[in-house]
Amino acid sequence: MLALRLARGTHPLVLLRRLLVAAASAGVGFLLLCTLGHAAAHPGGSPLRLLWCAVPLAATVHFAVAVARTDPSTRPRPGLSAVGLGPGRLTAIAAASTAVACTLGSLVALLMYLHLRGDITGLPFDGAASELLGAGHPVPPAAALTLLAVLPLTASAAAGLALRPRKEAPRPAEEPERPPTAPGGLPWGISLVTAGLAIETYTSRGTPGSALPMPGHPDSSPAGVLAGWVLTAVGLAVAGPALTHLCGRLLQLARPGATRLLAGRVLMEEARRIGRPLGVVCAVASGTVAAAALYGDEAGPHPFGPLTGLGAALVTGCTVATLLTAALESRHARGETTGALLRLGAPAKLLRASAALRAAALLAVFAPLTWAIAELAALPLTG
Repeated sequence: MLALRLARGTHPLVLLRRLLVAAASAGVGFLLLCTLGHAAAHPGGSPLRLLWCAVPLAATVHFAVAVARTDPSTRPRPGLSAVGLGPGRLTAIAAASTAVACTLGSLVALLMYLHLRGDITGLPFDGAASELLGAGHPVPPAAALTLLAVLPLTASAAAGLALRPRKEAPRPAEEPERPPTAPGGLPWGISLVTAGLAIETYTSRGTPGSALPMPGHPDSSPAGVLAGWVLTAVGLAVAGPALTHLCGRLLQLARPGATRLLAGRVLMEEARRIGRPLGVVCAVASGTVAAAALYGDEAGPHPFGPLTGLGAALVTGCTVATLLTAALESRHARGETTGALLRLGAPAKLLRASAALRAAALLAVFAPLTWAIAELAALPLTG
């Protein structure tokens, strides 16, 4: 009830982000129900379809956690501890708000699924996708409710884990200001990316008679390709902060001016906050480019379908929205520094030029990396 009361006085942009979480969870719930309907109508092969649903589910959970982190109603403020709203209680409120938004989306997915399947009549487009959704075959209610509960439980648990109170070691007052230390995930990230590409190359050979063969190589294993892509995505997410920190260092080389110095220092300071979602976006973009090369000239029996398009739209939209949310959180975190610079007389043009320079530096590093990984990922499947 407290989470709902706090939502009534929330800024419209915050409510919009929560509605986006609900919309994404509705899409994931619809995909899960479609998998269940396919299992009821065509036994066999459904576990693999359910495995593919894990990718948009993970992207939605990632987005839900990012929205929970930027929710102003869950930030510690003076006076809240006196009324029993300490850090632990605020974390519980954030988890509850995430669960409410995801549950709302799951309910919408259930109603939409039943409507398009033809189980709910009297409305426009009822039964419009009856063949696709396995109409005429009963869906077990317990299984449907279990699948719909996966996302709210996972997202609320992830939000509570990410926002749990942490004890920070106090810094001595006489300690001078130091440059932020570089994240240490670059070697691990490179190793995971290499392992993912190796697994994808190995499993592209496949075995005859695959249930859902990949285009280009009819005998390749979709599960192995998915595992390789997931490892590659995790590796890019792990290496993202270190690469972002490296961009900040490169901007400050060779006698930097005020603009380059400010842009580089901000990137180094915010490397951990924006580097990970930037790495995930890089992974999704490389997967999209590889899929476009893989399916571009495919005229076989496995083209892109509406459910595949929905899953791809969910993954792409959630990862981009997560990056934008992290950028908004980064902007809010350095609000005091920006205000101090403006009070000292720094022109607004300097801040805009610094932001443009940061975006250009990140694009110059991550765009070629995305293209290279996409080419390496598509090579064993199209060659």
